[in-house]
Amino acid sequence: MAQVLEFKLPDLGEGLTEAEIVRWLVSVGDVVAIDQPVVEVETAKAMVEVPCPYGGVVTARFGEEGAELPVGAPLLTVAVGAVDLGGAGAANSSGSSRGTEAAGSGASHESSGNVLVGYGTGAPAARRRRIRPAAPAAQALTAPPAQAPAPVAEPPAEPPRRTVAESGPVPVISPLVRRLARENGLDLRQLAGSGPDGLILRADVEFAMRSATGTPVATEPVAPAAPVSAGLRGERIPLRGVRGAVADKLSRSRREIPEATCWVDADATELMAARAAMNAAGGPKISLIALLARICTAALARHPELNSTVDMEAREIVRLPEVHLGFAAQTERGLVVPVVRDAHSRSAESLTEEFGRLTEKARQGTLTPADLTGGTFTLNNYGVFGVDGSTPIINHPEAAMLGVGRIVPKPWVHDGELAVRQVVQLSLTFDHRVCDGGTAGGFLRYVADCVEHPSVLLRSL
Repeated sequence: MAQVLEFKLPDLGEGLTEAEIVRWLVSVGDVVAIDQPVVEVETAKAMVEVPCPYGGVVTARFGEEGAELPVGAPLLTVAVGAVDLGGAGAANSSGSSRGTEAAGSGASHESSGNVLVGYGTGAPAARRRRIRPAAPAAQALTAPPAQAPAPVAEPPAEPPRRTVAESGPVPVISPLVRRLARENGLDLRQLAGSGPDGLILRADVEFAMRSATGTPVATEPVAPAAPVSAGLRGERIPLRGVRGAVADKLSRSRREIPEATCWVDADATELMAARAAMNAAGGPKISLIALLARICTAALARHPELNSTVDMEAREIVRLPEVHLGFAAQTERGLVVPVVRDAHSRSAESLTEEFGRLTEKARQGTLTPADLTGGTFTLNNYGVFGVDGSTPIINHPEAAMLGVGRIVPKPWVHDGELAVRQVVQLSLTFDHRVCDGGTAGGFLRYVADCVEHPSVLLRSL
């Protein structure tokens, strides 16, 4: 006899309390295996595929794509014990445990026990497939149970979506792009993206809309709201998702941290020459940001005050033993700060590899909450935007951030003579509670000395 179980949105960790449904991976009537991803959601940290701990037939889904759900809200219901899941079910249940989260019954049921704090169960990719029920008994379970909330009706005019098993995800990251296409009846599978590796951007959807109608596009409608001042009009964009998380964190940083900034120009000619020589010697290529990270960790070993956080409730400065180095990365979804774990113990080659791996995940929108949290110091290379200097806001609850501007040829006095050298501006924004200007200046001067004379770094190793 089938037993209907309710699967709720799990705790995704790191204090996240809600998530937005981006894409359903299963429909009512589908047979799902244990630990099969059933829905793709977006949190303030990352895109997440949520696996279901039960195997059976999906009898109801709750929430439309684009809707926000709090942690603990029902996601879907599954009828278990009514169908034979075949090889997939047997494979997935081999390591399963018995649970007791029945919706309305205390009976035990087959589940993985893996609905974790976080969003992965470690299920192999081979299990991530959709299976259509063939038995009449399974088809009879498509109606939602009486005790469950009414499921959201599927939009009748919505174009059929391809599944992960059929052809992989549509190359689009932003939920706003998906919603815009859905509201205007566009099939994203038919669009050619102009972003990296065919990524579909909002401009691509708007162009398709203009091509279809020949009229200007009204993208985000203005929600009725009380005007800030008389006669003020404009587009209203909700502060949620990544943008909302950034707004909250930066606002908190400015409220709580008395920050100050100091900066210095440095001659990076020798550093650039050293990198060129290292890469010419063969072996893995070394990135510039990896060398700057190596310099940062050496400077933090000399000035540990800047690798700390402030506990105002205990009125203590907590100096942290490891350096988990965050670095700012601009993506289609907005600014994110992936974290390189244990940067102080990594070589330049290891740092280059890890920066590359995390940058690629950021570009694809697959960074996890674990990738984006736990930093102790941030390296911000805003020179990639073609600017020389900045006064960045500290990434709360850290105590400092090193900013690096563009490296450009400039007139410079070298060995007593005017010459054209590769010059960079370095800036340090620091929490004035953890140290005074002398410590901050000492840190920044050491970084500048290593940039100008890389041998200084070698002497400190």
